This record gives sequence, structure tokens and C-alpha cells, in this order.
Amino acid sequence: MTTQWAPEPELLQHLDEAVTMILTTQKENGQFGSEPWISTDQNVLWPLTVAWSQSGSRHFHDEPVLDAIVRGGLALQEAQDENGMWMFRKKDYSEWGPIRMPWAYSRWIRAFAVIKDQMPTDAHQKWADGLQLGYEGIAEHQLTHIHNIPTHHAMALYCAGQVFDRPTWCEQAADFLRGVASAQSPHGWWAEHEGPVVAYNFVYAEALGTYFAMSGDEQVLPALERAATYHATFTYPDGSCVETIDGRNPYHDGVRLGNAGLTRSAAGRGWTAQQHRLYLAQGQRFDADYAASMLADATSGDAEIPPGARDVHTQRMGDQALTRRRAPWFACVSAYTVDIPQNRWGLDRQSFFSLYHDEAGLIAGGGNSKLQPLWSTFTLGNTELLKHTPGEEDPDFAAVDGLIHCPQSAKLGEDDETVLVDLHYGSALCTVSLKLDAESAVATFSAAGEITATLAAHVTLLPQIGESLQIGEQSWVLGDEVIDMTFATSTTISHGRWQMSCGPGSRFHWPALPHNPYRKDGHSTSEEGRLVVTLPLASDAPASVGFHLAE
Repeated sequence: MTTQWAPEPELLQHLDEAVTMILTTQKENGQFGSEPWISTDQNVLWPLTVAWSQSGSRHFHDEPVLDAIVRGGLALQEAQDENGMWMFRKKDYSEWGPIRMPWAYSRWIRAFAVIKDQMPTDAHQKWADGLQLGYEGIAEHQLTHIHNIPTHHAMALYCAGQVFDRPTWCEQAADFLRGVASAQSPHGWWAEHEGPVVAYNFVYAEALGTYFAMSGDEQVLPALERAATYHATFTYPDGSCVETIDGRNPYHDGVRLGNAGLTRSAAGRGWTAQQHRLYLAQGQRFDADYAASMLADATSGDAEIPPGARDVHTQRMGDQALTRRRAPWFACVSAYTVDIPQNRWGLDRQSFFSLYHDEAGLIAGGGNSKLQPLWSTFTLGNTELLKHTPGEEDPDFAAVDGLIHCPQSAKLGEDDETVLVDLHYGSALCTVSLKLDAESAVATFSAAGEITATLAAHVTLLPQIGESLQIGEQSWVLGDEVIDMTFATSTTISHGRWQMSCGPGSRFHWPALPHNPYRKDGHSTSEEGRLVVTLPLASDAPASVGFHLAE
């Protein structure tokens, strides 16, 4: 079934309102935002430019807006070093070295493409000098391999080639981006650290979509269509991204918005319509940058109903993953394994299932981490051997002797009616299966083969900080307090809108904290942690947990 989608009027309304606020954050030196100043504070050049250029905007050809854009670009030019780089600084004052920041450069050049003929002569020359300095470095040094940052750089290099009449830049960018499209999996994802990503996949689709809007190069359209189908498949009914197959990011709640590139197909427009509807229903306002890009480049047309909006749907991603929708439940299992990445950015492929309910949200799963074996679906050995040392900025991410927390291989079950994945840990064959009924869901964990060390299954549960947690007759308001207990008898755990029942011998732990790669010392907070129920396993002695809505 198809409907129609076109950009909603709220996109322009929210952009116009945001522009008024953005202007109040600009300093005399042209910099936007709060201290410390970082190059991406100037990303607002793009939404300011789109608002200034949209005939329906109340800021259309407004002189103060144009002046703010001009001064904002001059601030970027003045902050460049001799190589066209800025210090990669974060708002926590940490510094990560000089960088040609792709997100800042792409917005700067696209703003220049729109306003260049309306700029004062001196400012025009300074912008042109700064941009050409940057893009000469980008053309020479940045397009070395297919990854999300070089892909974004290539899109903007194409724009720079058009603006400065540098056809070799356009050719270099087009060749690179066609290579990006060719490198995409047949299932719509790009590999990072040898496996699929979800959150970072949007970066590739955005770059290809913006490139198509500038070039009309139809060679990249099939990749955009596949990416749209992929994201429509791996989105929970509440609009949040399915994290189970993501090798870069754990679960983040909230409606995830896409980009204009995903509106180049009916599947993408249907998904976009769903996401916008959910987002606006929550009282959210479109971010200025998102609204600007959608107004500039989105495509109207037929829209397909996405899988998460259906009552019944099952879809396989080849032999790598399966999603199953049986309203009110949604489940995903992954069979994707890779060697443990030896850097902070690629997560350990350790968590292989997730479970969602329409009223409770994501209950179990939450994705992958590093240096945290309790996030693993199964472990063989001593989980105390692998942990992050607080404050350590350059830890060893390798596997440790005495513990296997990531399987060496995995295989999906062949029956779509039973959501199942087999996982090999050493000589042990471990299986997790999910059964979904109208009122309940059951996850069953089993093992076979030779078990040479302590074997356990771990059910990772999503926390709701500040909400009641009840275990048997005891209750807490979930916060930073450590809770660690082993159950002598069958026990019910209640939290938020869900209840879970587990058998005797199960152990509960809170909080199981991840390693956060985006902080230099890797520290994380309780909000990023997981509730974990550990189930001891023996060969041919399965353990099950049951889920249903709390009364």
C-alpha cells in the first residue's frame, strides 16, 4: 500500500523560528555558539543560508541574516591554520588534533554556492581563499579510502568543483562517490570495521543524496534506494534505530530522523513520513540543519508503509539478520560476527538479540560495547578478566585468555516463525531463540557440545533512570546505586512498563557500564549502562526468561 509524502510545513516553520535564535548566539568576531568555540559551531551557516534563500521564509533575502552568514564564514577562514585545518575540539575542552572538519567544510561551501554573488568583494575573496585552501588539502589527502568522513568530504568537494570551476575536483569526487555506491552491501549498508552500521549509515546516504541533488548522477540512485529499505527495516515501531546489527553505536532512544537522500524512493519517503509523524507527535521541533537540508533537497512522491508500522512482518537480511514484527512485539536477531576490533571505534560484536514492545519500548538488547563482557549474549569463562580501568585513555582492546565473550561464528535459524540464532564459543554451541505471542514473549538460552569453562547467558535490559525497579519484594528508584544479587528462587523483575520472570540461580547486576569511545578516558554514566540478568548454563539444560507488560 502506498500513500503520498511531501515536506511538511513544519520544516520551514521550525527553520524560521530557529534562525531567530541562532542569530542571538553570534559574537562580534562572527563565531556562533557557546564557549569553547569549535569549528562545527559554524554549521549554522547552512540553515541560515537556506532560510535566506527560500522565498517562503520570513528571512528571505534579509540583510541581517546575510551579514551573519558572511561574518560566520570569515570566522572559519580566520581560524584556519596554514593547511586549512582547525583544532578538533569538543565542548568538554578535550582536543583531538588538527582536522579538516568535514561537517563544517560542507556547510561552508554550500553556503558559498548560494550567496557568493551577494557578498561584499573583500569577504567574497577571503571566503574563496579559505575554501580553496581547505579543498586543495581535501582533494590531495582526504579521499584515501571509503569511510563516512571521506564520503562526506567527496560530496562537498564536488560542490567546490562546481563553485570554483575546478572540473578535476568534480571528476575526483564523482569517481569516489560512485565507488562508495558500489561498495554498499546488497542489503543497503556500508561496512565499518568489517560489518554493518546503522547510525553511521545515514552519513553515507546523506552524502550520496546531496551529491545527487547537485549532479543528477543516477548511478548512485540504486544505493540510495537500498539504504532506504535497510533503514525502514531496522527501525523500531517507536521510530528509534535497531541497534542489534550496529558495529559502531549502541542503542539510543528517540525518533531517528534521516536525510533528503532517503526520500529518493517510495520506501524512503514512507519511512520519512513515519519518522516525521512520530517526531511531531512527541512535540519535537525539527533541528535547523535538518529542516534546511530537507527543504533544499528532499523529493516528494509515493510512500510505502514501513515494516514497523505493520502488525505482522518478517524480513531476513540474507543470512546475517532477521527482524520479526508480531504486534505488539518486534524482535531482531543478528548472525554477524567479526574479529574483535583493536581500536576504540569498532565495537565488539557481542550482543545478538533485541526485544521491543509497543507500550514498553525497547526492553532487552541495547547493542554492543567494548571491555564489558556482561553485554554479551553468552560468555565462556571468567567475566572479571575483561574490564575498563577508570581513567585509561589507551586501553588494550584485545581478547583475554580465560574468557570468550564474542563468538567465532553464528547462523540464523531457518524457520522464520522462530526467531533463533546459533553461536559458537570455543567448542560450545549456544542458541538464543525468541517466541512472540500476543500477551508475552519468551527468550530461551541453551548450549550443547563440550563446555570447558563457566558458561552463562546474559540478558541486557534497558534502564529508565528515576523509575521504580522492583525485584521480588524489594524496590528501588533506579539511580547510581549498585545492585548485585543472586536469586535463590524464581523471581520477577519489574521496571517501567515491563515485567520479566527468571529462574533460580539467576544473578542481577546494575549498572553494567560500557566503554564510551567518544570520551578520551572511555568513562560512561549510569544512563548509558544496562541492567543485566545472568543465567548460568549447562549442556542440554536450557534457561528461559519471560516478558510481559507490568500490571
